[in-house]
Amino acid sequence: MTAVHDAAKRPPPFLIEDFEELASKTRDTVRLELIDGRIEVKPVPDGTHSEIVAWLQNACREQRADRWLYAGVGLRVGDGLTGRAIADGVLAPRGHFAGHGEWSDPEGIPMVVAVTSKYADAVRRDRTTKALGYAAAGIPLYLLVDRDRRMVTVYSKPWNGEYLSIRSRPYGESVRLPDPVGFTLPTEELKKATGD
Repeated sequence: MTAVHDAAKRPPPFLIEDFEELASKTRDTVRLELIDGRIEVKPVPDGTHSEIVAWLQNACREQRADRWLYAGVGLRVGDGLTGRAIADGVLAPRGHFAGHGEWSDPEGIPMVVAVTSKYADAVRRDRTTKALGYAAAGIPLYLLVDRDRRMVTVYSKPWNGEYLSIRSRPYGESVRLPDPVGFTLPTEELKKATGD
């Protein structure tokens, strides 16, 4: 296939202003994301998802009291920051988002977190599309808690729109989060959060 053929198959770009207006009108019922030029529906988290995010918030606070893990933050992502993604968690200095609107620039954010949901299309986005969007935005680390695979994956070293390093560990093993986060995350609690 040629680049022209590939471009013809892609939907026309969605205007950011139109997307943001639509997203603001639906936030009480669903959360919308704009990823790789496509509007995506972010599923409502279930109880296990919420437990994992709460556990991560506590674990990050214990390791890095100078940073908070904010839940459900809207970020500008992708090449040229033309995408919009809602991260399950964003590690940032306390007060980092004061004065920001619904969609924040990724500058100064050392790590984003995703916890997979029970929907296959959302899992695909978390494993691939969002990883590429976060890398293109220059976010140093992407932590994925993959409930289906029972793995924790650390994406690091963003370069040219992708992460050069991808390391996965099964639940129960310690996971090293390299600088700029700089701590080891014990994951034994994930077995409890998921009922194992």
